[in-house]
Amino acid sequence: MRLLIMGPQGVGKGTQAALLSKHYGIPAISTGDIFRYNLKNQTPLGKEAQAYIDKGELVPDELTNKIVKDRLAMDDTANGWILDGYPRNASQVEALDVMLKELGTPLDAVVALTAEHDVLMERMMKRAQLEGRSDDNPETIAKRLDVYAKETAPLLDTYRTRGLLHEFDGSGDIDQIQATIVSELGE
Repeated sequence: MRLLIMGPQGVGKGTQAALLSKHYGIPAISTGDIFRYNLKNQTPLGKEAQAYIDKGELVPDELTNKIVKDRLAMDDTANGWILDGYPRNASQVEALDVMLKELGTPLDAVVALTAEHDVLMERMMKRAQLEGRSDDNPETIAKRLDVYAKETAPLLDTYRTRGLLHEFDGSGDIDQIQATIVSELGE
């Protein structure tokens, strides 16, 4: 199974990706985790990405596309994967389409999680306190949610048109959300 999991920051994509990864026995691939690893370890890519993240901006497509393509070609993805945090704009949808065609691995479904703006702000502020993440402050959070609404949310229509989109409310009980997703996607 090859899935995209989409939604605004704080909606629970990472949590659901981990649960679905365990259920389906496929890796959850988070571009955010890849970047955080590089940031923590001060790699050249991490240093380059830090400048964008500190301003609440998204990392440029060319950096992200390269990381995703390399990751999707790894051996552990042979039976599928869950991609979290990518694509985030129309250019990345095109890049992903090319990658999947080259790899001979079509996309099976897109899981979109939704939640009210206030719920997202509250979750992300709580996460900032628990994890000490410098990129989670009210101004940066609001900017990222605005960027999502303008650039990424419209991609859902692309996947809806392709018949791949499955939408779920991400503000309820974590286990119930996961059960609903699995029920709709099947085994």
